[in-house]
Amino acid sequence: MLQPRFLTPLRALERAFTPSIRSASSLYQPQSLITRTLSANLTIPKTTPTPSLLSFSQVRYASHASQGTANRHSRDPAGKRLGAKRSGGEYVVPGCIIFKQRGSKWFPGDNCAMGRDHTIYATQAGYVRYYLDPLQHPDRKYIGVVFDKEDKLPYPRNAPSRRRLNMVPVPRLEPIAEQSDLVANIDENGVQVGSVAAADAATGPQLRPGYMYREANWVIGRAAEAAGVFAKPYDNRNRWLAWRKRQARAERAAEMKSLRGNKKAAKKAK
Repeated sequence: MLQPRFLTPLRALERAFTPSIRSASSLYQPQSLITRTLSANLTIPKTTPTPSLLSFSQVRYASHASQGTANRHSRDPAGKRLGAKRSGGEYVVPGCIIFKQRGSKWFPGDNCAMGRDHTIYATQAGYVRYYLDPLQHPDRKYIGVVFDKEDKLPYPRNAPSRRRLNMVPVPRLEPIAEQSDLVANIDENGVQVGSVAAADAATGPQLRPGYMYREANWVIGRAAEAAGVFAKPYDNRNRWLAWRKRQARAERAAEMKSLRGNKKAAKKAK
């Protein structure tokens, strides 16, 4: 099928040649010369009208639209979740995403950095600040993090830079006097806690600050020594001991595997 821009010159040629062809066919009279020379018994077939040589009047167009255009206007992709993730004054930790964007609409300020997809995230723990810095750039908008909630950005020019170095200032406390060991006694009145100095050492286990109700650590540690049990020093060149440990681990793993297999077989049997 020819395109419309190619049909225009061909139709002009058709209009130019069609009248001349028709006139020539009408003037041509084969019977006037042939009937004089040939006998009357010889019949000559009649000539049929000459059809148009250049007929391009019929043009076929596509009966339906191309594939894929039916759903062209119904596409609705999922959102990219761009925008602010933390508001001004909100507390963030290192690595926390503050703002997601396409392009650098916001720039990283103090204690912030920008990823390769223009995401701004915090590099220090603190509070978020959205601000302008005309001394650094007249039009850019910045996002920074301050350590104190009352601080404002930008800092004055030539002000000392503030670094936290992952340490938080804590007020110094006065040293606490050592607390004596305590002893717990259980009777009909309940649990009675007293000082070691006031109680006899043979009354029972001691209750130390931050410990459970049990024997003292040094008593537990000396139990094996009193029984004459000592652990052999480890020798990395003792390959026989290493082989025995490896065999024990392999046997234990095989036993656990067999137990799991037995459980599965029991479930299938049910």
